[in-house]
Amino acid sequence: MTAEQKLKEAFIQAIGLPADTDFSTVRYGVTKNWDSVAHMQLIAEIENSFDIMLGTEQVIAMSSFEKAKELIASHGFEFTA
Repeated sequence: MTAEQKLKEAFIQAIGLPADTDFSTVRYGVTKNWDSVAHMQLIAEIENSFDIMLGTEQVIAMSSFEKAKELIASHGFEFTA
């Protein structure tokens, strides 16, 4: 499974998104069900899926699917364009 697939699965599990979601449009506070509680569930899913610990600044900065990719890439994971 690619890093992008893992991340999509984390979003699907934590936020309850359909698999056919256009992930480029997923944003905190805009996407249905992505509230503060779902955000913490998402953080836990991501940390478990990638075996990483996100810092407080990263947790706060994670405001979209694209930003999540950027933050996870900073932990050494590669996302293809």
